[in-house]
Amino acid sequence: MLALAVQGCESLGSHHGAVEAADVPAGWSIAEGVAANGPSPLVQWWTRFGDVELTALVDQALRANTSVAGAQAALRQAVALRDVSAAGLLPVIAGSASAQHSTGRNGAGNNLQAGLDANWEVDVFGANRSALRAAEATARASAATLGDVRVSIAAEVALEYIALRSAQARLEIARANLVSQQETLQLTQWRLQAGLVTSLEAEQARAATEQTSAQVPALQTGIEQSSHALAVLTGRPPAALSSELAPLGAVPQAADDLALRIPAETLRQRPDVRAAEDQVAAAVARADQADAARWPTFQLGGSVGLSAMTLGSLASRASVISALFASVSVPVFDGGAARAQVRAQEAALDQAQATYRSAILTALKDVEDALVALRGDRERLAHLEQAAEAASNAALLARQRYGSGLVDFQIVLETQRTQLSTQDGVASARADVSADHVRLYKALGGGWVPDPGDSTPAAADSAARAPRS
Repeated sequence: MLALAVQGCESLGSHHGAVEAADVPAGWSIAEGVAANGPSPLVQWWTRFGDVELTALVDQALRANTSVAGAQAALRQAVALRDVSAAGLLPVIAGSASAQHSTGRNGAGNNLQAGLDANWEVDVFGANRSALRAAEATARASAATLGDVRVSIAAEVALEYIALRSAQARLEIARANLVSQQETLQLTQWRLQAGLVTSLEAEQARAATEQTSAQVPALQTGIEQSSHALAVLTGRPPAALSSELAPLGAVPQAADDLALRIPAETLRQRPDVRAAEDQVAAAVARADQADAARWPTFQLGGSVGLSAMTLGSLASRASVISALFASVSVPVFDGGAARAQVRAQEAALDQAQATYRSAILTALKDVEDALVALRGDRERLAHLEQAAEAASNAALLARQRYGSGLVDFQIVLETQRTQLSTQDGVASARADVSADHVRLYKALGGGWVPDPGDSTPAAADSAARAPRS
C-alpha cells in the first residue's frame, strides 16, 4: 500500500496539458480608436449614449430578463455541484440507533444500540481532486456564461431601442415629405383645372403621394414591434411599453472618444472566451479523473457505539463496541471500459480546445467587423448629410419654379423623390452608426467585469448570489 501511495503521489499532476496559448495579433487592423492613454471603461457602456430611457431599459432587462434568470439558475446549480465534489474529499460520518425486543425459551430481552460510523476514501491518485477541479472550472465557466448573457441582453435592448427611435425619425420624415407632396398634388390639380397641365402630371403627383403614404403604416408597424420586443426583453408583457415609448425621441448617439484595448486584453474581457477557456480546464480535469479511475482505491473506516439492555443503562453501564477497517479495491478486468473512458474524455478535451480556438477567432472577427462597419457608416453618413441638404434646397427651388411655370413637373417629382430618399438615408445611417457602436461594445465584452480573483470559486459564488428577477 505504501508503494502504491508513493506511485499515486507521483501521478497527481495532469497528464493532459493545459489551455493552449492563443495566437493573437498585436493590434487591430484599423488603428482608429486605439489610444495610448488607456482603454475606455466599458462596464456600463450604454450610459455613453446619454439617453436616460435607454439606460433605464437596459438596467431593467439585466434585472428581469428571463434569459438572465435562467443563466443565474444554471450558475447556482454549477456552484452546488462544485460543493458536492468538494464534499467527496472529506470523511462521511453517520449516526445510527436501533432497538430490538426478542423473546425465547429464556424469556424476553431488549437490546439498544447507538453509535457513529465513519468512512473515508483516501484520494491517493487524485480522482476526487480532479473531479473538484472540473467542478470549479465548470462553475467559473457558468459565471462567465452569465456575463455573456448579460452582455448580449444589454446589446439587444440597445439595438431594439435604436431601431425604434430610427423608425420614429423616418416616420416623421415621411410625414413631412407627404405634406409637401400633397401640396404639390393640390397645386397640380389646380393647374389641371386651369388647363395648364395634362392629367398625366396630376396622376404622377397622386402616385408619388400614395407611395409615400404607403411607407407610413410600415414604419408604424416597425415601431410597435420594436416596442413589443423591448417589453419582452425587460420581462414585461408585449404592450407594456407602448405608451411609454410612444413620444418621439432622438436616435441615441454615442461619443466618438472610444479607446480600444489591445486584442489580448479584449479577449480577456470577453466572457464567452473566458467561458470557453474554463471549459478546457474542466475537460483537462475530467480526463485526469478518468485516468485516475484506472488505479486502485483505498478506504478507511471505523465505528464506535454503545449497547445496553435498557435505555437508562445505555448512558451508564453500556458496552462500548468499536471497529476499524481498511480496504483496497484494485481493477482487474473491465473489458477495457476504463481506458475507453480515458479516450472519451481526451476527445472531449480536444473538442473543448477547438471550441476555445473558435471563440478566440470569433471574438477577433467581431471586433474587426464592428470597426470596419463603424468607419464605413461614418463616411456614408457624412456624404448623405450633404446630399440631403442639397436635395432639400433643390426640392424647394423646383416647387417655387413649378408654381411660376418655369420648370417641368418631372423636375418637381424627381427632386421630391430625391429629398425623401436622402433624408430617409440620413436617418438610417445615423441609426447604423449607433448600432455599430453597440456591436463594437458587445464585441469588446462591454457590460461584464471579470473578477480579478476569478481563478478561485469565490467569483462564481459572487455571481451566483447576484440579484435575481
